Amino acid sequence: MKDKIRIASGQGFWGDLIEAPIYQVTKGEIDYLVMDYLAEVTMSILQKQKNKNPELGYAKDIPELMKRILPICKEKNIKIITNGGGVNPISCGKAVLKIAELLGIKGLKIGIVLGDDIREEIDEILTSGSELKNMETGESIVTVKDKLLSANVYFGAFPIVEALQNGADVVITGRTTDTGLTLAPMIYEFGWKSNEYDLLSAGTIAGHILECGAQSTGGNFLGDWESIPNFAEIGFPICEAFPNGEFIITKHESLGGKVTVETVSEQLLYEIGNPQEYITPDCVADFTSIKLKQSGENRVRIFGITGKPETEFYKVSCSYADGFSASGSLTYSWPKALTKAKVADQILRKRLELLNLSFDEIRSEFVGYNSCHGPLARELDEDLINEIQLRVSVRSYDYYSVERFGKEIAPLILTGPPSVTGFAGGRPKPNEVVAYWPALLPKKLVEPKVEMLEI
Repeated sequence: MKDKIRIASGQGFWGDLIEAPIYQVTKGEIDYLVMDYLAEVTMSILQKQKNKNPELGYAKDIPELMKRILPICKEKNIKIITNGGGVNPISCGKAVLKIAELLGIKGLKIGIVLGDDIREEIDEILTSGSELKNMETGESIVTVKDKLLSANVYFGAFPIVEALQNGADVVITGRTTDTGLTLAPMIYEFGWKSNEYDLLSAGTIAGHILECGAQSTGGNFLGDWESIPNFAEIGFPICEAFPNGEFIITKHESLGGKVTVETVSEQLLYEIGNPQEYITPDCVADFTSIKLKQSGENRVRIFGITGKPETEFYKVSCSYADGFSASGSLTYSWPKALTKAKVADQILRKRLELLNLSFDEIRSEFVGYNSCHGPLARELDEDLINEIQLRVSVRSYDYYSVERFGKEIAPLILTGPPSVTGFAGGRPKPNEVVAYWPALLPKKLVEPKVEMLEI
């Protein structure tokens, strides 16, 4: 058993800083690089890509990234863990193998975690008695079954552990929990058992701190953000983990950013519900038990964490087609920019009404005034406003109505208030609306699988 491992965050979402994983493997010593690519909407995007091309459905950034980091990771014995396999982890693994072949890398083992995609098994699951009820509304998934785009189970850390036990240098998964990516190497290296819930909760909380990338090292920091040094080369977080469940959050010294109790605490509060019951497939972590202490520059020690047994359910993330939407915008300039934009909005709405178009929702925003805070936005002196952007969005199950809306934006330029600009890119086009369906599934109804690829 090792007395310490260093786990580095390389991505917080698909589209995050491309150089971050390169910095993590080149600017200092680490043992693991973990990269989180998935969000609920990402799964539906990837499924659409796979529907068009059966070889796609994973984060396409990964092969190019592997060209740059595989030789370094192989030389330094850095293991890579990512859920960037999306809805097609096998194809992602094969793409990585091709990169390894091109680079002349031998002896590379890739562990693939499968089984989370249950879209084709919905009927069988319904027959078993599980209705996959919406966690917010209580409706059965039957109401949207024919419109499903994706349906994926959130697996935890233990399938990744199995892949590591099989000798994997790289582990690629589908819809694995963000926290499981970080917890898995701790279980593997320290020999933690599935019923050691305080330890599993510690690893889970470490994963929660790492999962959003630089958000725990000063990025998007609501505190004294102006004190954060060198945003341009911000360092992503690194977890120095110990067998007793304590860990230290830090970063590479040569990179920017800052690790303090405040930056870490802010990330700890991100996207949690009941702080005493942070539910994952592996355990239920108690965030109120967390103790933090600044133990040096850019070093925060975290300890005292407790937790409880996991539940009998997996969370399932589903998406389904829910109509169409479109957005259009125009910019109005001083004087009385806000008044002009509001009048233009009224004109547009009246024209849509006269056309007898059908919309489930019409939303108008005045960017520069209330697009962030809505009705909470304070009144502004119009003489001080240089410009306002009017942005109008519509949503409807009627494709024609949404398409026709797109033809009503440009005419406002010459048939409405003066001093307008900002119309570019052509008429707004309808986009398919993707809606989210969260559900619970008894764990006994699904089984993760691990396959190994090797060169």
